Formats: sequence, C-alpha cells, structure tokens
Amino acid sequence: MPSLFDPITLGAIEAPNRILMAPLTRGRATGDSVPNALMAEYYTQRAGAGLIITEATGISRQGLGWPAAPGIWSEEQVEGWKQATVGVHEAGGRIILQLWHMGRLVHPDYLDGEQPVSASATTAPGHAYAPDGSKKDYAEARALDIGEIPGIIDDYRKAAANAMAAGFDGVQIHSANGYLIDQFLRENTNLRNDEYGGSPDNRTRLLDEVARAVAVEIGADRTAVRLSPNGETQGAFDSDPDTVFGLAAEKLSDIGIAFLELREPGPNGTFGQTEQPKVSPVIREKFDGPLVLNSDYGKAEAQADLDAGKADAIAFGRPFISNPDLVERFRRDIPLQGVAEDKGAWDYAPTWYMPGPKGYTDYPKAEESVAAE
Repeated sequence: MPSLFDPITLGAIEAPNRILMAPLTRGRATGDSVPNALMAEYYTQRAGAGLIITEATGISRQGLGWPAAPGIWSEEQVEGWKQATVGVHEAGGRIILQLWHMGRLVHPDYLDGEQPVSASATTAPGHAYAPDGSKKDYAEARALDIGEIPGIIDDYRKAAANAMAAGFDGVQIHSANGYLIDQFLRENTNLRNDEYGGSPDNRTRLLDEVARAVAVEIGADRTAVRLSPNGETQGAFDSDPDTVFGLAAEKLSDIGIAFLELREPGPNGTFGQTEQPKVSPVIREKFDGPLVLNSDYGKAEAQADLDAGKADAIAFGRPFISNPDLVERFRRDIPLQGVAEDKGAWDYAPTWYMPGPKGYTDYPKAEESVAAE
C-alpha cells in the first residue's frame, strides 16, 4: 500500500505526496473580500503539501457571510488571488480554490438587510459573526424559488472560471458542513416538494448540477467536491446518510471528478462529535476516483487508513496552521508545534481569525525553531 509520502494523481494534478492541506477559514482578506499579500505568504509557506485546498471562498456576495473571508466573483478578487497561486507555484506547490455559498448561514447584515437563502425556510441554530465581528442570532432563510436555482449554478460556474483565471490548478465545491449545497442534501433542512426536495435523488440534484456545470467549464479532472456525510453540522442532519450520500457519490463518480474529500468526525471529534457511523465505507464502494479523508488525523492514524485501503490520501487542517512544514515534520518525525498528540492545533487563540501575521505567518519551520534555541 502507498505511504503518505508517495505521489498521487488527482485528476489533472500530480501531487508529490498524499498529505493534503484541508480548507481552513482564517479571516485575513480585506473588508471587500479581496485576497492580499499576507494570504499569499501564508499559502506559499505551506507549498510542501501534496495539494493545498484554500479556505472557503465566496462565489457571490449573496453566498458570503464571514468577516474578512475572501471572494472570487470580482476582477479585483481574481487579481488578489494571483499573488497566492504565483507564490505557491514558484515554491513548487499545487493549489485549488474551495467554492463556497453559505446559504442560511449568511446573516442579513451582509446582505443589506435581506434574508439569506436556503433550500427551505429554516433557521440555523446558534449565532452568526456579523461584519464587525459581533455575534448575532441567525435569521430565518427564505426558500430559493426554483427559477433562481439556475442563477446559483451559474455563480458556481463563473467562480470556477475566475479561479482558473487566477491561476489555480482546480477547484473544490464546498458541499459540506451545513452550507448551501449541504442544506439541499439533508432531510431536516430540505423541506421542498419540487424536483430539488423529497427523495434522495431530488436532494442530490443541486450538487449534481453544480458539479456538472463546473466540470464543463474547467474540466472534470480539475473539479473536486467536499462532503460531511455523518452527524449533525451547524444544524443540518440526515437520518439515512448512507442512502443520500451514497447516491451523491455515484453521481459524482459518473461525472469523473478529480477526487472526493470527506470530513467525518467521530464520537470524540475535536471539531464536531457524533455517534452516527462514518459513511466513507459506503462511499468507497460507490465512488471510483481518489477518496480523501479528513478529521482528527495524526500521522499514524493517517498511514493506517491508507494501509487499510480506506483512503487514497488524507487532508490535514489544524496541524498545518502551526506547522507550515508539516510534510517534512512527518517525514523526519519532528515533533509538531502547537498540537496535542499530533492530532490538531489546540491553542485556540483569537489570532486564528484576527487580522495580521500573528498566529498566521509567524510559525517557524523546524530548522528555524532549532536555530532560535
């Protein structure tokens, strides 16, 4: 079986190792959602990953509701992202852009007071972060009219085209974590009675149509998808995930996407916990392409799942925050910094999401740590 350090083909991308950098929202863009030089430095520092999947990036103003998160719908945003793609490529890395529509998780403060949109008229639990960083209750979303759905699909298509114009190697369609596409997939957030609701075939329709539109635009071999099939996430839940997500995997396999990534927490997950069994064994049987797993992995657990044939690669999130040279640290068995038991960053400092380089680009590589001692 392959090791974490063996190369892997992910569609059109030849990755030099199987240690992928998972998407991580970091809140460093401008107030107009424009990526900047600091973000380029951050991603370039982590170019040793087999493949970088960027932080979630808004496909439209309607779909973005996180302070200082980046977008990809304007020319200024495209130009801003070019700094990151050039930096990563010059450092020998590969990078794809994650496409994001938050659906009901966008607070009206981002929308000039208008309601957010979703599969149905539902309200997410908990609180949103307003543009000024304050917490506010989520508002009830309005159900997308069926006539609006082609426009949403076209926003994904345009965002994918913009990503390629910015120099990315591909895109990942964010269909996980209770955001818009996930709101269509799950039974408790999709109460529709038209062709986008009800049966698993209908609830997977939006994902299928978005993935096909993006694949036509930039190539299926440069199109990836992220799902979070098991458990509740931001109020989204399905009692029969094997059926709906198994069908989703079949449809994505038919399209021939580059790879499918799954975020699957367990009962002791550090970001999300669930007793609902993992769906990856079902998806493994139904999806023909490379399967990437994510959630609370350390090096040993990751290699064990590759050895068992459960996955073809592993995506690491929080370990990459404080270890820009994570691949080399794994390769040389150098202890990780800012983590517990090699599983994930535990220094949940405000600097994770605050402007500036602190807690972002100021983590030293292993050689720099030794030199400073």
